Amino acid sequence: MRYLAVVCLIASLPGLAQDSGLYRSCIGKAKAQGEMNACASEEAAHVDARLNDVYRELLSQAASQQEGVAKIKAAERAWIAYRDAYMDAMYPARDKQAEYGSIYPMEADLLRAKLTQHQVAALKELLQQHSGAKQ
Repeated sequence: MRYLAVVCLIASLPGLAQDSGLYRSCIGKAKAQGEMNACASEEAAHVDARLNDVYRELLSQAASQQEGVAKIKAAERAWIAYRDAYMDAMYPARDKQAEYGSIYPMEADLLRAKLTQHQVAALKELLQQHSGAKQ
């Protein structure tokens, strides 16, 4: 019954639903909360790796512009601070596991992945801008 409630909760939160086939495949096989938590953790790690790849590409593209690189790095540090503050605002309890239950790790990882996906898109826009400036 608890598993069904968790699945219904996930389905009712489209903002937290992930689009990656990797996540959908994993969550489709998960039979317990721990497995679902692991799927969400893998998704967050996967999206974070994409963010790092785009960020490195952007820094490489802007390497000839020291001031631009410094601003990109400052923007990324600011985004990390925002992401962390947003996560804290969404889940403000000190004892998160006690307050939000066993689903908390999954919810937090999916939210982190969602925020990171938005940042990947933003960095891709910057990358496009810097690619266009070089041409």
